[in-house]
Amino acid sequence: MDALVPLSVVAAGLLTLAGAQKTVDPTMAVGALRALRVPASAATVRAGSLAELALGTGAIVSGGPVLWSLVAVSYLAFAAFVVVALRQGTMIGSCGCFGREETPPHPTHVVLNLLLAAVGVIAAARSITPLEALLDHPGLFAATVPLVTIALVGLHAAFVDLPRALRPASR
Repeated sequence: MDALVPLSVVAAGLLTLAGAQKTVDPTMAVGALRALRVPASAATVRAGSLAELALGTGAIVSGGPVLWSLVAVSYLAFAAFVVVALRQGTMIGSCGCFGREETPPHPTHVVLNLLLAAVGVIAAARSITPLEALLDHPGLFAATVPLVTIALVGLHAAFVDLPRALRPASR
């Protein structure tokens, strides 16, 4: 099994978790979209979030070039959202991907989303099916689960805590 399998599970897993979070509580995402003058309601955010959740889960379970391409497009859209928010100087406290955690747009979000999009592009090109690959290697499956969990915790820190740490100190 190659390194792309756990990386792809991380990319799709984060998409799944963010979709689940916004499905449960769409408030922050609605506010972020409205701040950018995009019409949004709890129902439309929930519908999009359910699609995000299904896409991430489907990519892990079924894989294939179409689903992985959609994962890549999702991350490119998130990067574009952050770029627009940064360029407009829009005050957004959070997009809701990490719940009610304060995660204002930051250039690190653009970089992380582009890296995750790249994983989706490579996974699409190689048409991988992570669950199948993991089930074919039970020992590696057992090792991959905690590693993916650690990577997801690390990504949470990179999206939430790193921008805080890089923020200029107030005088």
